[in-house]
Amino acid sequence: MDHVDKILAQWRAERPDLDTAPMGLLGRLGRLHAHLIRETEAVLAAHGLSRASFDVMATLRRSGRPYRLSPGDLLAATMVTSGTMTNRIDQLEKQSFVERIANPGDGRSVLIGLTAKGLSLIDEAVTAHVENQHRLTAALDEPDFQELDAQLKKYLAAFEG
Repeated sequence: MDHVDKILAQWRAERPDLDTAPMGLLGRLGRLHAHLIRETEAVLAAHGLSRASFDVMATLRRSGRPYRLSPGDLLAATMVTSGTMTNRIDQLEKQSFVERIANPGDGRSVLIGLTAKGLSLIDEAVTAHVENQHRLTAALDEPDFQELDAQLKKYLAAFEG
């Protein structure tokens, strides 16, 4: 029995009229999420990054050479407010991980680009992040991994279309 089973048993005793199966699934997903976030943040912190700074730098890195995007493209890829994105960019710029570059296609705007220092750091951090993700999913054998991934993809599609 896990922690969620204990909660469900209490509800069955107190409210046997309720179908608490969804509570069990969502409770486990929530608890699992908390564990995964904690483990992920520890690896990123070891590289001096928060999840927010990693998100911006990883978005730039996976965009391909020359690792530059407009602030609007960064906003679309990360789904945060413009004020939040500006703050993230400012903090990363202060650390010399990103730079604002005049947009050669539009002199009125800028692109956000990884610096050499930022590129080196994100490559190091994403390698550790992926190794950590393998560690975090190692409890699942390959068939279970594939099945869980397929089921979660289906479930997520119900929310994201």
